[in-house]
Amino acid sequence: MKRIVFHQFGKPADILNPESAEMLTPGPDEVLIKVLASPINPSDIMFVQNLYGIRPQLPSGAGFEGVGKVEAVGSNAKVAVGTRVSFTAIGAWSEYVITNHRTLIPVPDAMDDETAAQLFVNPFTAVAMVEDSGVKTGEWLMITACTSALGKMVIQICKMRGIKTIGTVRRNDHNEELKALGVDEIINTAQENLPKRVQQITNYEGVRAVLECVGGETASEALKCMGRGAMMLIYGVLSLQDPKINIGLMIFRELTLKGFWLTDWMRRVDGSTRQKVSQEVITLLSTGQVKMPIEATYTLDEIKTAVAHADAPGRWGKVLLKP
Repeated sequence: MKRIVFHQFGKPADILNPESAEMLTPGPDEVLIKVLASPINPSDIMFVQNLYGIRPQLPSGAGFEGVGKVEAVGSNAKVAVGTRVSFTAIGAWSEYVITNHRTLIPVPDAMDDETAAQLFVNPFTAVAMVEDSGVKTGEWLMITACTSALGKMVIQICKMRGIKTIGTVRRNDHNEELKALGVDEIINTAQENLPKRVQQITNYEGVRAVLECVGGETASEALKCMGRGAMMLIYGVLSLQDPKINIGLMIFRELTLKGFWLTDWMRRVDGSTRQKVSQEVITLLSTGQVKMPIEATYTLDEIKTAVAHADAPGRWGKVLLKP
C-alpha cells in the first residue's frame, strides 16, 4: 500500500513523500479502513513541522482525519465490514489506515465523501467553541481569519442560532461569499482600525466572545474589542507570533483568555455532550444546512503540490487528498 511519510520535521512541501508499506492487520480493538478522502487541515501542517500538541514519532505518517470503508475488523470491533465511516488516526494520508473502532462515526448515505472527509476536526471544533463561548442570541461574536473553513462553519452556525458575527479578513476577495454565508460585518484589518470599527458596530459594548487563530498583532487588537466579562477562545496561531496582552484590560473588563484544543475538549466533556455535538454536526452537514466547499483534490503522488496549495493564502475551500 502507499502512504505519506516524513522522516524529519520541516516545511511539508519539502519533506513529505509517498512511500510503499506492507498491508496493515487490525488488532482486537482495531479496524482496517480503505481511505476514500482526507482533508489537509492547518493542524496537519503544524504536526509535520513539530508545532502541534502531539509530537510525531519519526518516521511518521501524516493527516489526522478522513472518510473510508471498513475493510477488516478485529475480534472486539463492533462495526460491519463495508461500513462507510468518518475516522481519526495519525497517518490518514494513506491508501489504508488502522484505527480504534471507538473513534469511528458511521456516515449517512446523504453525506458525500468530500463532506464526510471533513466531518470531525473543523465541524466539532466549530460547534464546541460556539457552545463554550457562551454567546447568546442577539449578542456579538468575532472570528479572526474568518475565510478559513472553520471560520465559515462558525458563521453559518451562529446565523442559525441568531448570534451576530464580525469576521476579520486581510483581503476582500471572498467578502461576497462570507455575506452569503451570513456574516453580519466584515473588517479588513489591513485597511481598518479593528478596535475602533468593533466599538462602532457594537454601540461601544464590545463583543461577547472572540474565536482567535492568528496570534500576534491581530490577537492583541482583538483583545481591545472585547466587552466586559467577554471570553477569547484561542485555537491557533497562524502568524507563529505571540500576542502582547494588555493586563489592564483583562483586569478592569474581567476578560478571560482560554485555549481550545479539540483533543482535550473530547477528553474532558461527558459522553452525552460528545453525543449531542456529534448528532448536531451530522445533521448540519447531511442536510446541507452547513456547507463545506472543496477547492481542489489531489492524489497521494501529488502531495507536495497539495500541501503547498493548502498552505497558500487566499483559498476559498478545503484541499483534499484522494488515494
